[in-house]
Amino acid sequence: MTDYVFRLVNVFAQTPLSGNPLCVFEDARGLDGPLMQAVALQFNLSETTFVLPSQRASASVRIFTPTFEMPFAGHPTLGTAHVVRTLRATGDALKLEMPAGIIPVQANGGLWTLQANAPVHRQPTASPADLAAMLGLAPADLADAPALWVNTGSDQLVIPLASRDAVQRALPRAELLLAHGSNGQRAMAYVWAYEPDDVNAVDGGRAVVARFFFPKHASVIEDPGTGSACANLGGWLLATGAPLPQQLTIAQGAAVGRPSRLFLEVTADARILVSGRVIEIARGVLSL
Repeated sequence: MTDYVFRLVNVFAQTPLSGNPLCVFEDARGLDGPLMQAVALQFNLSETTFVLPSQRASASVRIFTPTFEMPFAGHPTLGTAHVVRTLRATGDALKLEMPAGIIPVQANGGLWTLQANAPVHRQPTASPADLAAMLGLAPADLADAPALWVNTGSDQLVIPLASRDAVQRALPRAELLLAHGSNGQRAMAYVWAYEPDDVNAVDGGRAVVARFFFPKHASVIEDPGTGSACANLGGWLLATGAPLPQQLTIAQGAAVGRPSRLFLEVTADARILVSGRVIEIARGVLSL
């Protein structure tokens, strides 16, 4: 039997039992990909990460959902960085090696920030009417701005909506999400809208409400806090010619009882920065 130590952390959390949960295995040497996948299914969180040595960064990290490996994801990056800082005594600046590339991560007090990759984007093949039907909404609920596939490390469909009310009313249909929200490997939709006021924004920025949906076992699951989609929203802003710099405070997760707060900055030189707080809540050992 070999013991593998893990930590449970909540990312984008303002309180200990909010945000998006993550399991981080401190030393995954001895685990191959199929076994990592089985462990991720055992924990059944949105993602589980496995820390390994790296010659190019502070650590190498593999990220698994219960069903597949991801090249990059936001909340696993921030949560794993929080753990790696303790394990490797890196200080507040470190780099994580992932299949998507080397991701710089920086801490400022309790706030962690990652710099996403430069974005690429493309138009969806689905029509606005198809996308509205996919979300259980009317065409008038879509914003007067384009939906785009955006990839800053994880390819996702970003759909701006006309109002906070439309975001809250979204009720995607699994079969239409598979038909219109798939990139050929997996299906998803990130919907967002500006808040009617910016009372929840920080540093003079704007406030956004967002939700992230994906199909699972013929139903639709909602993620409480999606850092990769937050980064892709930054890519959407760049693709649509938004004025720079931009600062957004994003509320996500309230609909599933896990309120999350994400901070997005797109700098004047087009760097995409995603920030959030990480709170460790538990430690344990898995024996295999």
